[in-house]
Amino acid sequence: MTYPEAVEWLFAQSRAGAPRGLSRIRELLQRLGHPEAVFPAVHVIGTNGKGSVVAYLEAAFKVAGEPFGATTSPHLIDFRERIRTHQGPIPEAEVVRFVEWARGQHFQEPVAFFDLTTALAFRHFASVGVRMAAVEAGVGGVLDATHALSDVRVTVLTNIGEDHLETLGGSLEGVARDKAGAIRAGVPVVTGAEGLGLEVIRSIAAERAAPLYVLSEGGPIFDLPVQPSLRGRFQRQNARLAAAVLRLLGYAEAVVSTGLSTAVHPGRMQQLTYRGAPVVLDGAHNPPAARALVEEFEGFHLVFGAFPRKDYHTILRTLLPKAISVRYTYAARGALRAEALLQEYPAPYFEHPLEALEHAVEAARADGKPVLVTGSLYLVGEMLRLLEIEPSARPPIEAV
Repeated sequence: MTYPEAVEWLFAQSRAGAPRGLSRIRELLQRLGHPEAVFPAVHVIGTNGKGSVVAYLEAAFKVAGEPFGATTSPHLIDFRERIRTHQGPIPEAEVVRFVEWARGQHFQEPVAFFDLTTALAFRHFASVGVRMAAVEAGVGGVLDATHALSDVRVTVLTNIGEDHLETLGGSLEGVARDKAGAIRAGVPVVTGAEGLGLEVIRSIAAERAAPLYVLSEGGPIFDLPVQPSLRGRFQRQNARLAAAVLRLLGYAEAVVSTGLSTAVHPGRMQQLTYRGAPVVLDGAHNPPAARALVEEFEGFHLVFGAFPRKDYHTILRTLLPKAISVRYTYAARGALRAEALLQEYPAPYFEHPLEALEHAVEAARADGKPVLVTGSLYLVGEMLRLLEIEPSARPPIEAV
């Protein structure tokens, strides 16, 4: 089996309509000898900002000089971006070996892609001796495969917003209860949630005697010692959450500072120049992310692609008031095409993302405004691939 064949097999796996739950991941981990019991972790849950918090934590773990692991999703170009350690992205050979093993198993229930990916990450972390991991949840919290972690030191609930409503109970309160359900007895909780989401988190944390640290209530634990490396005003919130986690874990202030100032998270307010025009790539794929993103601009030339399962109606309505011009494109397999997008707002449609970018760049060079490529991380990943930009590149970091 080749690496591309292994990844293709992983993506083809599903739970075949079975309910969400932990039975599949627990069977996987049991058969692997419970690798999740070998390393401690920070469990990062929320609607937006999860990957950015993981990026800050990962940079801090790196500068601390200890073996670490990190998971994020989705990837932008290569599946290996999802699973990283102090040694770099998971080796292709490790992915192939795991898939060959999994294909030979007879599981009690069909195991889904994310169950398999989570099990692969935990096994890899155990095999390379990870001493701390930052693990990003997929969808929700209490029923997410990552909730199978057995040694969580801090739970992060970045925020609670309107995404995956159809999966997580149909209401904001349902989303909050699903995510906050992952709070563990006695384990500290750090959150940037507000309003109803915070009310639910506060109630569950109290029931489980979990110390709660709320960003809106401030305190020195959330202090930013440096300017965060990731762009965007909303990144200050993510950085403050990460700083609180690192302090709760006992890391030195020098590690906190260097971690926050050196983190890299491709595809989120990622700035580049293409044919003389400024371009910003951002994977905002739900209304809260779009609202935070649009605040960063006075105006832009929009290149937009999205998927039908997302609330692209609200996302577009959020972006359009500051869009000087608009172009639609095909984000990736299964994405919206011209017919659906043109019902939202009349604009040119390009089947090929790079053609949409080049068309937008002509307008951007004329007025100096940036091109904003957004609507889906898959679109951002495809654009990076077409531009031959390596998304997982990390600048060197000196240990302190």
